[in-house]
Amino acid sequence: MKKIAVFCGASIGFNPIYKKEAENVGAFFGKNNIGLVYGGGKIGMMGALADELLKHNGEVIGIIPHLLKHEEVVHSDITQVITTKKMSTRKVKMSKLVDGYITLAGGFGTLDEVFEVLTLGQLGIENKPIGFLNTNNFFNPMVEQLDLMVQEGFLKQENRNMVLVSDTIEDLIVQMNNYKAPKMTKIVNTVVKK
Repeated sequence: MKKIAVFCGASIGFNPIYKKEAENVGAFFGKNNIGLVYGGGKIGMMGALADELLKHNGEVIGIIPHLLKHEEVVHSDITQVITTKKMSTRKVKMSKLVDGYITLAGGFGTLDEVFEVLTLGQLGIENKPIGFLNTNNFFNPMVEQLDLMVQEGFLKQENRNMVLVSDTIEDLIVQMNNYKAPKMTKIVNTVVKK
């Protein structure tokens, strides 16, 4: 994978382990010549990730909606800043630039971004790998919820299997490189064509 979108928090969280992991991902990308596409911020997890990759002379592309492009938020030292009119346009632009997605710890915005990508994968609109870096077991409750959704008949197992989870970036990248998208069902194809 040449470029990966990373979804993560605009805050740093209370436990320093999350910032350390964001920096670890930035260093890994730099050492493995993987470009970063992210929300464009200089604060929180986003800033820690971008700053570390820049220390390794890596490519960092920030895509930020105009409404969030304040001097105190946008990272001015990155390789490229792309400004969009809307949040939805930002997501489309990200999708066109990347080979896969990784999610780090974050809040509503982080989950909004990754679940939209998962939904696009479920519908067959996208076929890119989607990984969750499970630092400090942060995503364990979410994984349990997904398993419950399968158990209760609201999510197919093959769609649940789209969620790649690991507690190390090295293993997560291996899983992403080996990812095979689920086959489409006739019902989903019919819905998409309408």
